[in-house]
Amino acid sequence: MDIYTVFLVLAVLAGFMMAFNLGANDVANSMASAVGAKAITVKQAVLIAGVLNFAGAVFLGAQVTKTISKGIINPEMITDPKVLMVGMFAALLSAGLWVLVATLTALPVSSTHSIVGSILGFGFVVGGPEVVNWGKLGFVVLSWIVSPLFGAVIAGLIFSSIRKRILFRSQMLMQARKWAPFWIALTFTLVFLSFLFKTPFGKSLHLTWWDASYLAPIVTAIFWCIARMFVHKLIPEVDEESEAVEGLFRKMQVGTSCYVAVSQGANDVANAIGPVAAIYMIARDHALLSSAEVPLWLLIVGGLGITLGISVLGYKVMETVGSKITTLNNTRGFAVDFGAATTVLLASNLGMPVSTTHASVGSIVGVGVARGFGSVNFQILFKIVLYWVLTVPIAALSSIIIFQLLRWTIL
Repeated sequence: MDIYTVFLVLAVLAGFMMAFNLGANDVANSMASAVGAKAITVKQAVLIAGVLNFAGAVFLGAQVTKTISKGIINPEMITDPKVLMVGMFAALLSAGLWVLVATLTALPVSSTHSIVGSILGFGFVVGGPEVVNWGKLGFVVLSWIVSPLFGAVIAGLIFSSIRKRILFRSQMLMQARKWAPFWIALTFTLVFLSFLFKTPFGKSLHLTWWDASYLAPIVTAIFWCIARMFVHKLIPEVDEESEAVEGLFRKMQVGTSCYVAVSQGANDVANAIGPVAAIYMIARDHALLSSAEVPLWLLIVGGLGITLGISVLGYKVMETVGSKITTLNNTRGFAVDFGAATTVLLASNLGMPVSTTHASVGSIVGVGVARGFGSVNFQILFKIVLYWVLTVPIAALSSIIIFQLLRWTIL
């Protein structure tokens, strides 16, 4: 076998490892709040997330990866295809190892930022400072602040509104029936907009925000009417009013968690498969273009890796995010999911490489702070933030080391 074939085989294995770690860390976040709020068990979360992420990766995942280099480097400035291939492999291996370390220590990190740091590392070594898109890197750093801050503010406001309009009212059940259609309609509208603008399949419809501004109110009105028809079944007459209200938000929380799982499978599979697709293209054409066709079998490899990762190690990060930062119930958990999904939708459409992990953790902190600063475990939060800050430099440094070792040995 020639060097191209060897590295393609190694890249597929490394891509599977990256997908495994992505499932164990990033994807576990999609179910963490539902598990922490006891809407579902860990076993149910693993089953739901595993199946839905695989479906999202294979059936909704991008058939064409247009941002192979994540926009961090300009691959056209690296003329030797072998060097670029070895660099992409080093980046994939480096990112996978860092996410694995974070997972084993039960701390959530961003696979997107791990790949960004890794590609930055080998690109800087090969092409020098001019090959790096420093503006894009600045957006990554900015997202460390913006993502959790947006998530915290939105989730905190949502939870405060639920408390004010439902939980703190004397006739809680009556207020819940009054406001339930609104929250259900708003949730479905958020899922609808996220599907249009966040999944590769939705993006292929080429709808603009102007189009969505017409469709969103129609979707909201339809689901508001449907929810009004079934509100008495959704919130039955019971003696324990608070349990009935929590039951409503439990249903919505499971629904939003399921959507996030499908969406993550569709979007995050590119973090594992994108560099593999680049190596596949280099091995086939001896060149790297700005976009690459992703074979279906690669998406299946990524989907299987994600599913296996959440099944084997997903419980670690789920426990940290779902229960160690603050105590969650279903109304708090719903606010967390809503805040995280809204943050990802808004920030990604502003062109920011936003991390679902950062948005989820920020949303959990926002809900915790809404109940008082004493409700948040700032010790575990400090460890999480420290890992976020270390992600890009550690991924870059390890990518440089792996790349240099491979270059001295092979090239």
